[in-house]
Amino acid sequence: PLPPAASAERRAEPLDRALRPHDRALRPHANAMTIAVILVASVDSQLEQEIAEAGAEYAHLAGLPKALLPITGGKRVLDYWWGAIEGQRRISDVYIVTNAKAFKHFERWSTSRGIPARNVVNDGTTTRGTSLGAARDLRLALSRVDYFEGGSDRDVVVIAGDSLFHREFDLAALVSDQHVRSGNSLAVSYRLGPDEDAATRGVVEVDPSTRRVVKFVEKPSDQSTASRLACPLFYVLKPQMVHLLPAFLETADAERPSLGSFVEWAVNERASPLYALRLPGVFRLIGDAGLQEYLDLVEHFERVDSPTWSAAAGRGRLTARAYARVGLFGNPSDGYHGATIALTIANFWAEATIAPSERLVLVPHPLFDPCDFGGLADLHFISRREGYQGGMRLLQAACKRFLEFCQDRGVALPKRNFTLSYETNVPRQVGLAGSSAIVTAVVRALMRFYSLDSTHVPLELLPNLVLSIEAELGINAGLQDRVVQAYEGLVAMDFEKAGFDARGHGAYDRLDQARLHAALPLLWLAYCGEPSDSGAIHSDVKQRWRNGEKAAVAGMNAIAAVARDARRAI
Repeated sequence: PLPPAASAERRAEPLDRALRPHDRALRPHANAMTIAVILVASVDSQLEQEIAEAGAEYAHLAGLPKALLPITGGKRVLDYWWGAIEGQRRISDVYIVTNAKAFKHFERWSTSRGIPARNVVNDGTTTRGTSLGAARDLRLALSRVDYFEGGSDRDVVVIAGDSLFHREFDLAALVSDQHVRSGNSLAVSYRLGPDEDAATRGVVEVDPSTRRVVKFVEKPSDQSTASRLACPLFYVLKPQMVHLLPAFLETADAERPSLGSFVEWAVNERASPLYALRLPGVFRLIGDAGLQEYLDLVEHFERVDSPTWSAAAGRGRLTARAYARVGLFGNPSDGYHGATIALTIANFWAEATIAPSERLVLVPHPLFDPCDFGGLADLHFISRREGYQGGMRLLQAACKRFLEFCQDRGVALPKRNFTLSYETNVPRQVGLAGSSAIVTAVVRALMRFYSLDSTHVPLELLPNLVLSIEAELGINAGLQDRVVQAYEGLVAMDFEKAGFDARGHGAYDRLDQARLHAALPLLWLAYCGEPSDSGAIHSDVKQRWRNGEKAAVAGMNAIAAVARDARRAI
């Protein structure tokens, strides 16, 4: 603690003064600020034992706690967390809980990084058999700030110091997540690998519509849950949950209660609100790994921390494609709770190309987003022929809505920038869904770039996302084009209102293309060389239908009936 005079002198300094790293843990507490607790008290890990037995080649690692083992470029495991924490303005205090054997190691590491020695908490244990458990270690750390006695209302970030994350992990986004701002605790989750044992993790069942954790099972050893969503030890805990900790410890059955068992009790028994964000491919856990797993981890992070990591990991230049479509039957009743059949065609397509870059850059298309003209006459000709609606607005709206969609679905995107461009050979304004092809290709490229799959963006919801992007730009359309471009091939769609409202999407089925080709051996595509805007033709139909005009309602019902008849015929 600072002497009273020094403390008063520090408070008298200008508020806008830039804090040095070593000032961070000493600045005055504010109720709005967050405490970070790093748990590194595990004793006699398998990794430490195997290093001690490995001989001279690994002698330089002997005796080091696993959280202080080197990874790449002189960075230790704990340095990754410190690098993320020290840049966060909302985190005012950092506490490290360790055991008696490793205390001096962590004290020296901490003071060299500006963390006061008093913030390194020794839980007094020397063997695995005498360890307190993470839940008691957390209480021990919070006692240093009189958290329970003083009725603190500060958030607490709890971190396993022996976990690693990629450089794209966005700690700031988690600490200030919308659920945290709304007064709810937050966990992060990831999908267990096919060979990963759920019995070694905390597993959560999550309401997909709200992202609230409806059930938490700590290290399930039976069939108590079918979920494959696991939670590493990283939580943003609100005071309401933290203040339950003493009551839990009084009743805890386990001799060394884990933090997961506390969260399980708080969620399942006390209905304490906890929300989960999915982190695609961000964490690497050391846990009880052995020497070979550690060496594999070092190799992995040497690769991902290198300047050429993106290309090496397959996340260099990525290209995604979406095809043009032909509406065979029922068009345009898709926008009127009707039914359609459409197919994608290989003749025409749009592509989006994405590559990692320092800043986020959207690249104008040289033809479709012209900014350089031969003169006024050239500008006039191009504007009259091509209009003013290039692809840049599609790219920008797609990126905006993609982020919003992920936030709504509880997917925390890695902190990763890119350069995005597009190409298309779909004839413009002839009704082949060229705009939605660009948007669909862009969304697919973003998904691949951020390592998302159908568990993050379900296939049946991809068309809704694409349509919402175009709606952002005032484009009046239905779901048909986006559905067939998402599913590809010959697709039957039914948008009957009751079913759509219940599911949140229509009923979509891929049909056997061979049956269609047997009935229609050749399909010829003709389109106009001087097209017009189809939006002008359809502009008042929607309003007439909404107004209940009999001709509009009956007409759309008749068109939809054709598609349903065609499906039965096919």
